[in-house]
Amino acid sequence: MDITTAGAVPLDRPDEFYIGGRWVAPTSSDTIDVVDSVTEQVYFSVAEARNADIAAAVGAARAAFDDGPWPRMTHGQRAEYLRAIASAVEDRVEDVAQIWPRESGILAGAARAAMGEVTGAYSYYAELAASFPFEEPATPSGGGGYGTIVREPVGVVGAIIPWNVPMTLIAYKLAPALLAGCTVVLKASPEAPGAALIMAEIAEQVGLPAGVLNVVTADREVSETLVRDPRVDKITFTGSTAAGKAIAGIMTERVGRFTLELGGKSAAVVLDDADIAEAARVLAGAECFLTGQICGSLTRIIVPRHRHDEMVEGLADAFSQVRVGDPFDPAVQMGPLATERQRERVEGYVEIGLSEGATLAAGGGRPAGLDRGWFVEPTVFGNVDNSWRIAQEEIFGPVLTVIPAKDEQDAIRIANDSIYGLNASVFTRDVDKALAVGRQLRAGTVGHNDNRADFGIGFGGFKQSGIGREGGVAGLLPYLENKTMVLEDKPGGSE
Repeated sequence: MDITTAGAVPLDRPDEFYIGGRWVAPTSSDTIDVVDSVTEQVYFSVAEARNADIAAAVGAARAAFDDGPWPRMTHGQRAEYLRAIASAVEDRVEDVAQIWPRESGILAGAARAAMGEVTGAYSYYAELAASFPFEEPATPSGGGGYGTIVREPVGVVGAIIPWNVPMTLIAYKLAPALLAGCTVVLKASPEAPGAALIMAEIAEQVGLPAGVLNVVTADREVSETLVRDPRVDKITFTGSTAAGKAIAGIMTERVGRFTLELGGKSAAVVLDDADIAEAARVLAGAECFLTGQICGSLTRIIVPRHRHDEMVEGLADAFSQVRVGDPFDPAVQMGPLATERQRERVEGYVEIGLSEGATLAAGGGRPAGLDRGWFVEPTVFGNVDNSWRIAQEEIFGPVLTVIPAKDEQDAIRIANDSIYGLNASVFTRDVDKALAVGRQLRAGTVGHNDNRADFGIGFGGFKQSGIGREGGVAGLLPYLENKTMVLEDKPGGSE
């Protein structure tokens, strides 16, 4: 198969950082190579931040918050900037559709489709400026006087972004932070920095005041500088549970605020009345999105024991028909993994599954005819015990495990038997049963007959899947601090 050759990279200044409202040269000559997941060749290189660069970005954000106009604007004024950002993002859809597949392996068509949610996020928070109660009256408990709750910006935010869906996750961190009045240091992942650099160009284009958004690209070791800096009031992080634990420890030690959206090993609970063929089609199709590199993927398929083989066969049949290849080919249904390291991880878990005694029903290898790119076959394991590593550990690739359950209560027990609790779904023809079972699942989102994770309402997890929520009204709250004010009388005298 012919693989698309990368053309010009649609970025203006990948060799610089955006700090204090201008593009600045890095303090060292160190660079990070971004490797094309399709060709295995270097696609472009970006400047690699050192500690001094991180400190400069934090300093600019701190000055913008303490002394600049941004926190002192009205919410309506800040909303106008969000509307301008939404419009500018819409103009960059084709640029994202070029960069994102090469960085992370998503299909170009899926990247274009996903950008509607990105522009929608900025527009949503712009509209929220008029309806959210940033200030509301409260009756003093001691009687008399006038009380009010004022919700003010938390301060300087460090936003640390992963490589899988960077444009979307930037939006759900940046939009509410900006509406609240915060200033932001955005730290891009070394594997996929393109989205953050596009957002820096957009910040310059729409005229965000200096220091409101600062963008740096750094590897993980230097990123800890951002977390430890006492001038940073809050960290918002999406990534692995292990990294999240380290961030939580640092922030707790210095009593900083943090929001963590971490790993998942999400369960699809398939009840006895479900349409197995349809459930298999839906689950297999969803797993092809971004080659399964999604924290909320439904990767544990829990089915009644007597329907186990039917589900395995349905998934195997669906996966056998998936066309894997060039993400720029409209006929392709699944692209490559993001990195060589990620492919090695997935292949390692395939070996673990075989050693644990699981039945390999489909996939498990590399697709024939694809000599370049980090491609793997979509894979199904049957007869999996929920205690096995392939059922307990996040693989972050297109690997589904089918787990038999004795009955409905056993299925619920199995679904909850995990350190994670990010996402789930109940497959049944009975909506009341879906609600009843869903209420018993320890997960931040529970869908019905599909993966229905919804950032528009709010997304986040129970247990080790994270702390806090992103998206919706719930996603604004972590960027605000409640201030209680109790006055002798209502402002404005007796009127």
